[in-house]
Amino acid sequence: MCVIEPSPVVETRRLALRAPAAQDISRLAALANDSDIARMTLRMPHPYSIDDAEAFVLGAAGQDPARAATFLIEHEDHGPVGVIGLFEDSDPAPEVGYWIGRPFWGRGYATEALQGALIWASRRWRRRALVAGHFTDNPASGRVLEKAGFLYTGEVRRGFSKARAGEARTRRMVWLA
Repeated sequence: MCVIEPSPVVETRRLALRAPAAQDISRLAALANDSDIARMTLRMPHPYSIDDAEAFVLGAAGQDPARAATFLIEHEDHGPVGVIGLFEDSDPAPEVGYWIGRPFWGRGYATEALQGALIWASRRWRRRALVAGHFTDNPASGRVLEKAGFLYTGEVRRGFSKARAGEARTRRMVWLA
């Protein structure tokens, strides 16, 4: 039997992945209120307000830890830099999604956080496979996923992006432990 921690903390070389909390709301709203971040996700609205950040933190706190885990990505020197989440959806394997605030792009934080989350998912959450996707116009996210060991499936899906207020094509990928 797998025992799921309600609020796990995952530590990597430079980062800690932890549950988002009330003290993170203003920082999350400031980082996430960037159209270039929101438009590369399905679920994030733009503009992204304090109310959106509050709802996000409350939603993360109310998740079933056997079906979902949402982590704030916190850098040892810079504080919160983004978010990564794993959740069960309609796919046979749980899905992973993430975003990093613009001031922290290009520093390897997404890859490092993803690698830490994958180790946690396989060891503590006992998942042997995860899926992910990136919009076809976001190859940088595809490179992050590839560096973490994801492989392209050949499938491309259409999904509604809140921030784009329209459909986006998503290249699907899979990771096997």
